[in-house]
Amino acid sequence: MTIVVEDGTGKSDANSFTSVADATTYHASRGNSAWAALASDTIREQALIRAADYMEQAYRNRWAGYRVTSTQSLSWPRSWVPMDDVDYISTYYDNDTVPTLVANACAELALKAATATLLSDQGQNVTSETVGPLSVTYDKYSGQATRYTAVDSSLASLFANGGSSIQMKVVRR
Repeated sequence: MTIVVEDGTGKSDANSFTSVADATTYHASRGNSAWAALASDTIREQALIRAADYMEQAYRNRWAGYRVTSTQSLSWPRSWVPMDDVDYISTYYDNDTVPTLVANACAELALKAATATLLSDQGQNVTSETVGPLSVTYDKYSGQATRYTAVDSSLASLFANGGSSIQMKVVRR
């Protein structure tokens, strides 16, 4: 499958939020040499597609605003997504673009997708395991799925309610 990057027009066949070239620039500026060490651009494209798949599954119902068209294949572009870092004046992301935060998150997840499964099947929680002299007990209240905290945190401002269940903005005059 060939990578089709969403360019803000609401493509019906888009399968990535960023290109290989942009992801390469992102990783190079952060010194992530593992991205450059991947064998080919085909492998990088596949990782970017898997990253976008993960983002659609994990964040599809959390994004603020609304999809621009009913035929677009990805969750972005969106309309009525407020910019979190602007004063109390209502300012919104353009509805014909994919925010840099989304593209960067896709690049970050693609690096992880190149070496691991982002959404793996889950089984029963292990509460205690002993192998020879080694013993491990897992916290029964912790989640099974891997959380990508850096990605979740960077995208939180794009989620409805700022990524939490309640959001209030207090303005003192």
